[in-house]
Amino acid sequence: MRQPFTAVEGVMATMLSANINTDAIIPSAWLRTATADYGRGLFGGDRYDADGRERPGFVLNRPPFRSAKILLAEENFGCGSSREAAVWALLQFGIRCVLAPSFADIFYENAFRSGLLAGLVDPATLAALAQSASRHAGSPVYRVDLPARTIAAPDGTSYGLQVPDALAQPLIRGDDAIDTTLRHADEIEAYYATASADRAWLYAAEQG
Repeated sequence: MRQPFTAVEGVMATMLSANINTDAIIPSAWLRTATADYGRGLFGGDRYDADGRERPGFVLNRPPFRSAKILLAEENFGCGSSREAAVWALLQFGIRCVLAPSFADIFYENAFRSGLLAGLVDPATLAALAQSASRHAGSPVYRVDLPARTIAAPDGTSYGLQVPDALAQPLIRGDDAIDTTLRHADEIEAYYATASADRAWLYAAEQG
């Protein structure tokens, strides 16, 4: 079990670029040891200069976005390599939710497996949220409600997001992959009993 995810409320940072890949999210230089601080390495190539100093212009180096919990991006977020550390880096930094019109398939699956909400928003919602974030730069606190599938802006405007129920419910319950499988234990046992009777030859070595 992990901590149930029902809603996240906090600062929303915007990175309005398409095709942000996993090498940008967590550069390979931060993957060389088992004890690497992935949160510090998040967007390391953009956050730091060649001497390791923070670049003051990068969004996550500026207040209040240093404590961002929500990230707004454009389409195909998380493309590139399949490195799961891209999700871990976002979570260790403190980001609990990424909103985008589309995600790379492997990143999308990795996100839900690790407890990161990858919420799909349509292009019109993306544009509206980007404008909202620009208007409320001094108080960019948003609330993403997973059960309701809504995003509440600082002015009270509500927007929708899409999350398949099969991915949302395990997050809401706090289930990991093992918990989700165990919820189907009776069905698995029933299938096994039927299959072993109908195709005994397939299970002969196991039963012998």
